[in-house]
Amino acid sequence: MRAYATHEAVQARMARKLSCEELPVCRALLEDAAAIIDSMAPNATPQAKEIVSCRMVMRALGDGSSGGVPLGATQGSESALGYTQSWTIGSGGGSGELYLGRIEKQMLGIGNRIGSHSPVEDLACGRGGDGLC
Repeated sequence: MRAYATHEAVQARMARKLSCEELPVCRALLEDAAAIIDSMAPNATPQAKEIVSCRMVMRALGDGSSGGVPLGATQGSESALGYTQSWTIGSGGGSGELYLGRIEKQMLGIGNRIGSHSPVEDLACGRGGDGLC
């Protein structure tokens, strides 16, 4: 699988340099991100695929600017002497996990489309039925 971004592109967006141990992990995660993107939005623009790939991998690796707060957390709490930490991760993913956030889904042109279709209406309105409508 071909990745849509490079480890250099990820590192350019991060607030820190990737360590030697993180480089192969970053490359593998970029390939995984490409597979996820292709399964969800194969017709997205190349620019959107690159940006979304970088954002997904940055979340998984951590960008170093969160001060201990997991990237993608929507809620959190900290304590000092009681040793308490609690975080809620948004968008259905977990810390260190590749997932598409709400903004990434919008960039790829997927998600949050509201609508429905009832095949019963087709039957009742003469589109395969008895022509009642």
